[in-house]
Amino acid sequence: MAKGSIFPKESIHRVDPKTGAQIRQITSHPSIHHHPFYYLPAYDDAMRWLVLVSYRTGTPQLFVEEQASGSLIQLTERPDLHEWSIHPSHDGRFVYFTAGTGAWRIEIESQHEECLAQFQTTRLNEAGMVAGAMGTTTLSRDDRWWAFPVKKGTNSQFHVLDTHTGKDSVILERDTICHPQFHPDDPAQLRYGGPFFDRLWIIRRDGTDHRLVYRRDVSKKEWIVHECWRPGTREILTVNWPLGVIGIHVDTGQVRPVCNFNAWHPMINRRGTLMVTDTKSPDIGLQLFDPSDSIGMPRALCFPNATNAGVHWNLGHCPYDDGVTDVYAPQHTHPHPNFSPDGRRVVFTSDASGIAQVHEVKLPV
Repeated sequence: MAKGSIFPKESIHRVDPKTGAQIRQITSHPSIHHHPFYYLPAYDDAMRWLVLVSYRTGTPQLFVEEQASGSLIQLTERPDLHEWSIHPSHDGRFVYFTAGTGAWRIEIESQHEECLAQFQTTRLNEAGMVAGAMGTTTLSRDDRWWAFPVKKGTNSQFHVLDTHTGKDSVILERDTICHPQFHPDDPAQLRYGGPFFDRLWIIRRDGTDHRLVYRRDVSKKEWIVHECWRPGTREILTVNWPLGVIGIHVDTGQVRPVCNFNAWHPMINRRGTLMVTDTKSPDIGLQLFDPSDSIGMPRALCFPNATNAGVHWNLGHCPYDDGVTDVYAPQHTHPHPNFSPDGRRVVFTSDASGIAQVHEVKLPV
């Protein structure tokens, strides 16, 4: 099985027995599969392709499902793919990813790979399974700018690459940089995660206006984690685990409640009108809620029944306040739900069958 291989449709359809939601299991091969991280798109804007990672060749490789036919197409054949770095371009032409010590993109239709940058480092990502170790990247909505952290000695550098000219700029160097995201309405604005004790930061694409936007309550061991921009606003929505989601206006500092249940990886739709989240401790399935009414009453969408590995989530406070924490949290065991661009489906991963597979569920009409 090599780059360019085409696999027949593997879809399995079922109905969630508790909610009646229509679910399509996209992958069925007995190997690990997952879609991109929860706040990163899995589809191009026209929804021609659904991007995922498959281990069916023995190592993680980049695949797409052609939505019209259901066929799965293998895009890469390499030993060094950073599987959580993948990001489809919004125009459906490329998938961007990091591999080895380089930044790459591949044209979906031709499978032509292009190295956009190589870095003088022994490894791109931090060690471990979470945060900076995942190596997530972000592409601006206009597909012009690609941003990602690169490990440099004991620090990380924040790179912004111009996908038109190839110019690569370092806009920041500091101890930890993780989970960057361009603002969906402003390609010059980014947010990123710093250390767990000072998590929420913003920075302009040119490196200016770099600042912490929320100072957590250390006395309560607040665990601020899993954030995303709210479209059409200057608000970051973030988990205060396990108490719920809060909204933070990055200019005024105003903080408001968004929901008060155990939302884990919450993501918002393109219109900013609906959120979806997985849950843990207890697992009450995928829940939908309104991000604007400051109540966020949950409505069950479906139940992935994933194993949700990671015992540190059971503590009820930030475990990193207790000292050095060795975290075992294989990310393919987490659902990481996210909306399709049209807002009518939610993609998620579940290992309920014993092996992680990618699924999508239709939202109720």
